[in-house]
Amino acid sequence: MINKKTGFLLLLMSLFTLGVQAQKTSTVKLNEVLVINEDNFVDDYGKRQPWIELYNNSPGTVDLRGCFLTNDKNNPKMYMIPKGDVLTKIPPRQHALFWADGEPQRGTFHLNFELIPDQDNYIGLYDSDGATLIDEILIPAGQTPDVSYGLNMDGTGDWVVLDRVTPNTNNVTLDTNEKIENFQRNDEAGVGMTITAMCVVFLGLLCLFLIFKGIGKAAVSASKRRAQRSATKAGEVVAANAGEESGEIFAAIATALYEMSDDNHDIESTVLTIRKVQRSYSPWSSKIYTLRQAPQKK
Repeated sequence: MINKKTGFLLLLMSLFTLGVQAQKTSTVKLNEVLVINEDNFVDDYGKRQPWIELYNNSPGTVDLRGCFLTNDKNNPKMYMIPKGDVLTKIPPRQHALFWADGEPQRGTFHLNFELIPDQDNYIGLYDSDGATLIDEILIPAGQTPDVSYGLNMDGTGDWVVLDRVTPNTNNVTLDTNEKIENFQRNDEAGVGMTITAMCVVFLGLLCLFLIFKGIGKAAVSASKRRAQRSATKAGEVVAANAGEESGEIFAAIATALYEMSDDNHDIESTVLTIRKVQRSYSPWSSKIYTLRQAPQKK
């Protein structure tokens, strides 16, 4: 049997869960509406119908199951979003699209009411209790075909006529590059762009020069330290400028080695020379290479 303390804790947990759920659904906003759909987005049946877009303005997933959509302020429970459909869960900063076609038998996202083009259209979103208003909007009459009415920023801002119809996506999409447009306005001939590009290239070359120069100095210093250690062990003295000799010295050494190469090195050629070897006996008739041993007298 459940005691009073356990029952009280269960009640608190239930209230907390309901409060979290209410807080989550309150972040959903009516985001965009298209009243007259003549040549625009089609539904899953290939039909062009008015649609209502919702936006999850929170960093967490929100489940709309049990919530209500209506076009009649006096009847907030006009259409209940069915439970058990996983597609009613809207991920963070994402959208859900409902079709106002008056045919709810077509699926979860098909409403049981329509939007009337020649009159004002009220749209309300209510929580699962059917009384708590989450969001509402009055779409004025005289909407232009295939032109939507929505928030100028997703989930916030003012309701305006949108330049671009964006069902199931952000109301504001960036398809231009502001920096490039600034260059086009302020540098039509491209002189500034050219100078900037050349400066970047030369700056890169300068950085490479400094890097390789630093690496070379580090290598020379390491060589001098190794030579100094070796000379110290051998009792010799290494000059202070060892490893920093001028190019003329190395050229003179290379020239001297080249001049001496005729006497100290073989002359390589493609001619095969066979020289006769003078020996006191012929290896072909020598008895030490025969298969039989010489007979021995006993």
